Amino acid sequence: MALHFQQLSSLRIDAGLKLKKTRESLGLRYRQVEQASNLIAQKHRNLDYVVGLSRLADIENKGVVPSLHRFYSLCAIYRLDLADVFEWYGIQWEAIWQDFESVAPAKTHLMNFTDGSRGSVALPLQLDPGIDFRKTTYLSRAIQRWGRVPLSLLSNLNIHDYRYGFIGADDYLMYPMLRPGALVQIDERRGRIRNSGWTHEFDGARPIYFFELRDGYACAWCNLSGDHLILQPHSGSPSQPIVLNYPTDVDVIWQVVGVAMQLGVNDLEARPRGKARSALIPK
Repeated sequence: MALHFQQLSSLRIDAGLKLKKTRESLGLRYRQVEQASNLIAQKHRNLDYVVGLSRLADIENKGVVPSLHRFYSLCAIYRLDLADVFEWYGIQWEAIWQDFESVAPAKTHLMNFTDGSRGSVALPLQLDPGIDFRKTTYLSRAIQRWGRVPLSLLSNLNIHDYRYGFIGADDYLMYPMLRPGALVQIDERRGRIRNSGWTHEFDGARPIYFFELRDGYACAWCNLSGDHLILQPHSGSPSQPIVLNYPTDVDVIWQVVGVAMQLGVNDLEARPRGKARSALIPK
């Protein structure tokens, strides 16, 4: 544990020295940084943005970590990217997507993704030239070389047209078609409810909807009958249909157009299923 604190202290001191070198490379003195931070504080009407002389000295020479607002001021004054400075202090910004897995919220909810232009992602850079994409393939064995690709290069995937939702750990409305923990892709342009156009529940033409309710979110099939909207669970689900007043109890309706989830039994499915009903029924 002592070694851990020594490494942490060294990391903070190194980060402070990088800030100091950046300041000196710009020809800025302590007083100028303080004055600039005062202007930023006045603009935002918040004194938390002020970086005083003694505080700046502690940040540069004693490994003191700046507060959130001082981080902002220093990055603005030094022309630095906030995510880059976070990395100086040991915070890998792009790892936040992986750290989402550290908790499995019980309720279904929206996920607030950014435009994906920051950081990088590991992608296969070279595939076996003999691979036949017409056949089901174990892709891991066909990848000959991996590499880091900046996410900015993937911007042509047009992720701006979609939002994303997470099926809560206690949400079994569409189980087993959509398992707890699944990530769903939502098209905001498709919100019209359809009551027909399919022959059975496994017909791909039957739309699955993502609903924003008064007290949360839900993901299910649905039927609209007059002023009542019935959220219809999958036939294999332990959940019961949910009857809502429409449109009083429903704020937004979107259609699910994609899904990513693990197959097979996992730790999420080991949870009691009785909570699924109360988690999504509006008051």
